[in-house]
Amino acid sequence: MARRTKIHVGLEIGTSKTCIVVGEIKPDSAVKILGIGVTKTAGVRKGEIYDFSQARACLKDALAKAEDSSDVEIGSVYLAVSGAHIQGINNRGTFRLPDNHPTVAPEHVEEARTIARDVHIPQDHVYLHPIIRNYLLDGLEHSTSPVGLFGKTVEADFHIVHGIGTRIQNSIKLVREIPLEVDDIVFSPIATAQMALDREQRERGALVIDIGGGTTDYALYLNGAIAASGCIPVGGDHITNDIHLVTGLQFSAADRLKIMEGDASADPARSIGMAKLTDDRGFAEVEVSRSVLNEVIRQRLEETLKLVRQRLPPGAVEAIGAGIFLAGGTSLMRGFDTLAFDVFGRDIYRPEPPDVSGIQASYRDPQYSTAIGLIRYAQILETEKAKPANLFGKIRNIFWPIGK
Repeated sequence: MARRTKIHVGLEIGTSKTCIVVGEIKPDSAVKILGIGVTKTAGVRKGEIYDFSQARACLKDALAKAEDSSDVEIGSVYLAVSGAHIQGINNRGTFRLPDNHPTVAPEHVEEARTIARDVHIPQDHVYLHPIIRNYLLDGLEHSTSPVGLFGKTVEADFHIVHGIGTRIQNSIKLVREIPLEVDDIVFSPIATAQMALDREQRERGALVIDIGGGTTDYALYLNGAIAASGCIPVGGDHITNDIHLVTGLQFSAADRLKIMEGDASADPARSIGMAKLTDDRGFAEVEVSRSVLNEVIRQRLEETLKLVRQRLPPGAVEAIGAGIFLAGGTSLMRGFDTLAFDVFGRDIYRPEPPDVSGIQASYRDPQYSTAIGLIRYAQILETEKAKPANLFGKIRNIFWPIGK
């Protein structure tokens, strides 16, 4: 019997846009994008819902567009979540084998895993992802379970992502009222990394920075495993607001000026003269000193990137061999790659979906990385379901307290 294809849907409810991607997983594991629905978001601030009715209307619009473009009736989605309340921490569990058991048994490994997952988090938090980073047997790292090997001490090293339960529940509630089912919850930068990075890049060390309208998410990979992740509540809308405050322009005009004329690099040649916006008749509608505009943009973005760098483990930047991968709509700002190189001193890239067919050229830019990455995440999760130890948190588990 021929193997069937599998359809997955990714949903990102961001501060600036709501995006739904419909993807088909072929029998040979190739991914084809069948359709994308995008609409401007309302009712979301810094990645979190504050106006339920507005956010729901935007989601319904994006859903209709996705179903129309893909010719698929959507019933469930993989949901990306973000927000400054979401944190990633590393923890290691250690189990010493009984003296009469010289080889590692499955229950020994599971005990080490249980200890590693039993971390203290705030009372109102739940965990999204308990991700195994690696195992250690008598201090020697193993990328896979050491069951069957001789040893005395087995350790499990986990990266655990957790956040405020009620805020995550609100996102789920919004989706279910459409009504759609939620297949799984995914922290946004982890979804983005599925699209942005291949195995070799994770092994060499890579940092994904996804800077959207209201948040900047990041995920660091070293030696093939996730080493850090988190969210900073600053994004492109904050740059627009800075321009608005400095120039007195209306927010919409400040945003247009930022996108059409702004430059984040410190190159003096790009800060000469006046930055202008014209109206429909070609007359100058807005004029702002280009040096002022670019300095406002550069200062905010530099501050944001330095905040990301400060949150990384000591020595992490020096260990990044593959480079920094920029995603999100704000990463398209002119000169941003130059600024990022100045802050991190590492090669800068804007990833494109690898081995994914069916994507229109207009959707290949970094602002769709998270939604497309959800399809990759779903594909990996399907593979992991067949394994005894799942690497990813399941939706049925996200409201379990750690260690239960």
